[in-house]
Amino acid sequence: MATEHKLRLLSYNIQGGIGTAGYHHYVTQSWKHVLPHRDKHKNLDQVAKIASDYDIVALQETDAGSMRSNFINQAEYVAQKGDFPFWHDQVNRNMGKFAQHSNSLLSKIRPSEVIDHKLPGLIPGRGALMVRFGNKNESLVIFVVHLGLSRRSRTSQLAFISEQIQEHQHVVMMGDMNCEVDSKEMKSLFRQTHLQVPEYRPHTFPSWKPKKHIDHILVSGGVHVLNVQALNKGVSDHLPVAMEIGLPENIKLV
Repeated sequence: MATEHKLRLLSYNIQGGIGTAGYHHYVTQSWKHVLPHRDKHKNLDQVAKIASDYDIVALQETDAGSMRSNFINQAEYVAQKGDFPFWHDQVNRNMGKFAQHSNSLLSKIRPSEVIDHKLPGLIPGRGALMVRFGNKNESLVIFVVHLGLSRRSRTSQLAFISEQIQEHQHVVMMGDMNCEVDSKEMKSLFRQTHLQVPEYRPHTFPSWKPKKHIDHILVSGGVHVLNVQALNKGVSDHLPVAMEIGLPENIKLV
């Protein structure tokens, strides 16, 4: 397959910069979800170090600047530390000064379009961030998502996302989808879109003993997957997923 562009992608649920290395930490460190802690800066530095090797990075569970993050926009912080000139936050659950739960995208390539989509669900607070690179007819469109915990919510959210994906030829969908590829709702996504069922499914959760592949980078036909792996490092309860892709010659990213 002849390609003009190769891109290195990373998707990572960073858990708000909270370090988790065992199930007991969900109890003993639960206070870190609502209060600031100095370790979060060190953890974000580690995230930035990991991310810096990639062209486009999708982050989930970032905080846009509240008390629990010491009023630091975590996406901006990682972007600056990792030398990403372009970044965008999608605040999906805004609790004012207490918490601002977000999806984020960092890029070393200038996006041509950014759209925030609110996703359906019984409990509001989920979104899909759509970012286009290149002009409309010869572009790559990336969706950053963090889906709900219940199958019912994920089913409705993926139905909505499927409608958006159908409008674009070359698509990458990245994020914490809280379900595995063989789940009923994911099978429906593949039926309704031109996203390809992945051959390799690296386990990402929990990070200390990965057993589930719930963090995904999915690509449409025409986008060539060169390699994919879960990185055995990081600070979250999820491992980051890395992928290198090759793009058709007609896609002009800049």
